[in-house]
Amino acid sequence: MGSWLKLEREGVSLACLDFGGDGPPVLLLHGLAGHAAEWAETAGWLTAYHRVLALEQRGHGRSDRAPTDVSRAAYVIDAVAVIEAFALQPVILIGESLGGHTAFLVAAERPDLVRALIVVEASAGGPDREAPERVARALASWPVPFPSLDEATKFFGGPSTVSEAWVSGLEQGDEGWAPWFDPSVMVDSLREVAARSWWREWDMVECPTLIVRAEHGFVSPADAQRMARHPAAVELVEIPSAGHDVHLEQPAVWREVILRFLADIS
Repeated sequence: MGSWLKLEREGVSLACLDFGGDGPPVLLLHGLAGHAAEWAETAGWLTAYHRVLALEQRGHGRSDRAPTDVSRAAYVIDAVAVIEAFALQPVILIGESLGGHTAFLVAAERPDLVRALIVVEASAGGPDREAPERVARALASWPVPFPSLDEATKFFGGPSTVSEAWVSGLEQGDEGWAPWFDPSVMVDSLREVAARSWWREWDMVECPTLIVRAEHGFVSPADAQRMARHPAAVELVEIPSAGHDVHLEQPAVWREVILRFLADIS
């Protein structure tokens, strides 16, 4: 599936899954409570055209799960450190949900490092101050530890690409299977995102950008349309019959959309 790379930044350990491949570099940023390996299917076809790495972001998986700093700035500097440490610049950034938010902040703050941007199910809108509490309630509803992977699969909706991704983000302990993150860290990671809007930062993005919105996702049509009115070269694609995890729910359409955009900017 790839090899793991490690990077230490200011006492925080970061893990990157290097899927290999040749061509212009791509860095994949998963969403809140996600993990790098959820991009395996995407990397399977993307490596035919690109070198592909996926960062397991702070607080998640093989990276430091108890960082003291979960600010937007910390997430951004982590991504910048990975881009520079592994000589990915100018990189194509693809981020979903919280990873999409991080991706456009990186593009805004370090345009010299970013060749193109794909923002998936992430918005510059806000505030949404109830979001952290909604996520806290959702994570508290998980009956962890799960006694088996079969029970976890049932909880996540039965066999599907989405449940497979969630289940692959569990680790086995003495009492069963539990997620590779601390729920309190996830909630804290959302607080700054939810506290205000991020239109000023969005307007600073300079590179060719694709916005991907799912029909049944979390980004409102109004926010997506406002993002698409960006003065730079921005394209908006809405994928029907898809939820928030659009790259997992509609993999064939996802592949078509991404490869078309990447061909257009090549």
